[in-house]
Amino acid sequence: MSAARIRRAAGRTAAVAARSIGIFVPVFLVATFVTFALRSLSGLSPAQVQLGESATPESIARIEHEWGLDRPFLTQYGDWFGKVLAGDLGTSWYNGADISRLLAEGAVISLSVAGLALLIGVVLGFGFGTLAALRRTTWIDRTITGVMTFISVMPSFVVGIVLVAVFAVSLGWLPSAGYVPAERGTGLWLAHIILPAIALSFDTVSDVARQLRAGLVAAASENYVTGAVVRGLSPRRIFFRHILRNGIGPAVTVLGLKFPNLLGGAVVTESIFGMPGFGQFAASSAQRGDVPAVQGVLVVSIVLVVVFNVLVNIILTRVTPASARGV
Repeated sequence: MSAARIRRAAGRTAAVAARSIGIFVPVFLVATFVTFALRSLSGLSPAQVQLGESATPESIARIEHEWGLDRPFLTQYGDWFGKVLAGDLGTSWYNGADISRLLAEGAVISLSVAGLALLIGVVLGFGFGTLAALRRTTWIDRTITGVMTFISVMPSFVVGIVLVAVFAVSLGWLPSAGYVPAERGTGLWLAHIILPAIALSFDTVSDVARQLRAGLVAAASENYVTGAVVRGLSPRRIFFRHILRNGIGPAVTVLGLKFPNLLGGAVVTESIFGMPGFGQFAASSAQRGDVPAVQGVLVVSIVLVVVFNVLVNIILTRVTPASARGV
């Protein structure tokens, strides 16, 4: 690749990244403002969390003053948002622990499971989608489409329970619950996250496969493919150079939509598999009324979703000609 082409590709990538960030920055600002407003909307107080039913008006006022909750709302928001930008998500009402540290510990577990689920979804989804498109209208296509439709309606918690019953209880091949850090051994770490990752991946596999099949079938019927056949190009080159590049867009786009679902699904999946991850931390914090912890969970979720969607947009620009032209 020539230096000029490299510069043009880098320029397009930078432009897409800047455009995506320009869109997501106001979304982040609005989302963080709404997130911070949770405390006022919830009516909860750190005194209620710490003292329970023994909280008196005097003790509530004293503790809220210690937390700075008696100041004007916008002043509180400005201080909180400034700390968020510096990576400080505050302290827990429940035990006074640093929320950033607690979230980092849980996020490692959840992102391990969600990342493996995403990998499974990409590999199997692209494999099944491509095979169905190449064998369209045959029994292979109909079988894959039927199976993908079936697994798309299976809730992750049902899949998780079945996987535990079969592979952990009946066969004893994998652990049924818990989490082991990768530092203690990659094999042991993978053994603990593979079942929850599979349970989370079903919806991603089905949607990616169906979107990819539809995109490839549509691209294969375009005039430029007919022209490539007339020019005598090999089927392999036609597929990878013309059909795949122009038909992969919907499948890549759906990945950006599935990532928030993977994070949300972690709440149920981590409960089934007994994993102290991001989802479990969010659920327990909400049950305790620990508003700063819930706010921290939402902020981290927003950042992860924004970053992932920016990456998806950049990938779309690199692999699909239409996206590169801004179509």
